[in-house]
Amino acid sequence: MKEKGLFTTVDEYIALHPPSIKAGLDLLRKTIKTAAPGAEELISYQMPAYKLKGMLAFFSATKNHYGFYPTASPILALREKLKSFETSKGAVRFPLDKPIPVKLITAMVKWKVRENLAKETVKSKK
Repeated sequence: MKEKGLFTTVDEYIALHPPSIKAGLDLLRKTIKTAAPGAEELISYQMPAYKLKGMLAFFSATKNHYGFYPTASPILALREKLKSFETSKGAVRFPLDKPIPVKLITAMVKWKVRENLAKETVKSKK
């Protein structure tokens, strides 16, 4: 197994974690890929990341929570639905001991996809 920081794929990142954490990371990955079919999967800032006409989201695991980083706009747009989670400008923290809110993550990813596609449309009209 590789040490943290020495991975180049999402599979390698997930493999670094204990089984109980891997299950949540696998669910985050599956949720993002389902919400954004065709998104490119990569490692960026030493985290799993997804791109589709621009960055969509990143995720990570710490000893206390899963970090989900969809940038600021989806968090702002869905702030009412995120009230029960700790948030910052571009991050949401999901406690390890609670179910991952798949519908909410799906909504944030789809929001970001729409935003990126709209920006791409504006760029192509210039």
